[in-house]
Amino acid sequence: MPRLPAWTATLTWKAAVFITVMCCALAALLGVLVHVSVTRQTVSSAREKALSRLDAVARAYEAGRPLPRFAAVDAPGLPERLRALAVRGRRGTMVADFHGRPTMWAAGPADGRALVARVDYTLSQATITNLDRSIIGSSVLATVATLLVGACAVTRVTRRLHLTAQVARRISAGDLDARVNDPRTRVPSRPQDEVATVSGALDTMASTLQGKLLSEQRFTADVAHELRTPLTGLSAAAELLPEGRPAELVRDRVRAMRTLTEDLLEISRLDARTEQVDLAVHALAPLAEGVVRAARASYAPPRSGTDPRPAAPAAARPVPDVPRPGMPTPGAQGPGVASGSHFELRVVRDACVETDRRRLERVLGNLVANAHRHGRPPVVLTVDGPTVTVRDHGPGYPAYLLEHGPQRFRTEGGGKGHGLGLTIAVGQSAVIGAELVFSNAPDGGALARVTLPGGGEDMDTDGGSGLRALHEPPTSPSPHGTHDTHSTHDTHSAHSTHSTHGADDEHHADEKTVAAHINTHLHT
Repeated sequence: MPRLPAWTATLTWKAAVFITVMCCALAALLGVLVHVSVTRQTVSSAREKALSRLDAVARAYEAGRPLPRFAAVDAPGLPERLRALAVRGRRGTMVADFHGRPTMWAAGPADGRALVARVDYTLSQATITNLDRSIIGSSVLATVATLLVGACAVTRVTRRLHLTAQVARRISAGDLDARVNDPRTRVPSRPQDEVATVSGALDTMASTLQGKLLSEQRFTADVAHELRTPLTGLSAAAELLPEGRPAELVRDRVRAMRTLTEDLLEISRLDARTEQVDLAVHALAPLAEGVVRAARASYAPPRSGTDPRPAAPAAARPVPDVPRPGMPTPGAQGPGVASGSHFELRVVRDACVETDRRRLERVLGNLVANAHRHGRPPVVLTVDGPTVTVRDHGPGYPAYLLEHGPQRFRTEGGGKGHGLGLTIAVGQSAVIGAELVFSNAPDGGALARVTLPGGGEDMDTDGGSGLRALHEPPTSPSPHGTHDTHSTHDTHSAHSTHSTHGADDEHHADEKTVAAHINTHLHT
């Protein structure tokens, strides 16, 4: 069955069809009634005139006088049914053609034959025909006029419905200040139609939702801000503990708390949409190479006699998230499971883009950290023009993420993550105007694609080969096992987050050294 066009599903189209059908049905009904009534009157008048003539002809026939020209005995052209009726001794009338003209025949008995009188029916037939034409024409005009008036009235209603739908879409996109502001809802005593009721309900819902979200955002920001001071003191106190396993555990938990606090503050700034970008032109390949090197340094195994705590830069700092279904629990070892780190950088086509370097490093760092925590090696970061992809070779993203996107504080499989890493990546991508899409590779593994705006200006890659790679061989096993529940992944569809605008002029970091980057991010 062929698919109908989309416009046939609109309320305006349905209303137009309904009005047209109803008008046509009403016009047909009225036309039939008028036609039958007028035809009956016209035929009755012609029949009376024909019978009156027949009476006069019968008197003349009985008196032996000559018959007039419209009368005859057994006249040629007399319908056979009427002739038979007259022969049987009864009178009757009938409309039939005579020499190509409509004629009203009247016949009666006359000595076993049919005495006939004729009346010209042409004028009456023309009257009925003209009446039928007038009925059809007036019906068409009435239908068109009613259709235009009805379409105008329906369009006014649908226009208000479209406005309400647009406001609803703006609210769902994050514009909590959007309102319909239907003038019919401003005065409570004014009568309201159904559309005004829906518009008022939408505005009320949006105001209530905005109040609740702003309250939650303020609560999150206040809690995170109030935690920073005691955590700073706790961190300083932890550094004074004597070296040993208990001190390492305390420092590790303090670092985790500080990381969570900073992430909550960052998310609260993203939710408030008050970010300001610091745009500059950067080459993507060197920027991506810095992210990969920072990730390699962050996840490098501790050397003997050194502090076992990795110095994770802000751009590549692992962000708490959720383990993917089907992955081994922390500490498990198995075939094909990464026990160390393995990162690759592939430059297919370098490009210069105008972006906020710190925010882009934050996005790529979170994606790389997520892939390292939950995927299998190698973690491949590919630069192809203005598009950067991060892929691992694990089981892929879970279905809910592909359908709805990252969700903060959502955990699966009993993991201890917080689901903030990819949430921050999505928010920062929107701030710099990039498109972040999550999907799964056909041959397995999670695939995140970041497409920067503007298309970028192509650059020559090293040696003109068009492809260069930076490899890091696998290192020794991580003391925490294979998966550390710091990100979220998903399966076969894709969730796309489009850019808006915004930025953050806090926490500017020195990208040249990992230690300075971490110190600036945690103490501003």
